[in-house]
Amino acid sequence: MTSALGLLNIALVIAFVSLALGQVLSMVRLMLGPTYGDRILALDTMVINALGLVVVIGIRQGVQIYFEVSLLIAMLGFVSTVALARFILRGDIIE
Repeated sequence: MTSALGLLNIALVIAFVSLALGQVLSMVRLMLGPTYGDRILALDTMVINALGLVVVIGIRQGVQIYFEVSLLIAMLGFVSTVALARFILRGDIIE
């Protein structure tokens, strides 16, 4: 049983490091992206990485409130991506 917990801890550390690295690389793309489309995709990827980080922290700590927070982050990320894309394409969000 202890080896399974050790394996889970190793997997969580690997997942956390991978998501954090993805977050940093997305931030670089956000800063250096040549077009607005690249920047929108980088922001969307950052939202997904943040969602993954919150879920990994929730699994590690064993607290269920993190999963509810992840649902809120997912909804806000979707709405903000659509709003930003509409603003860049049309110049306004609500028409």
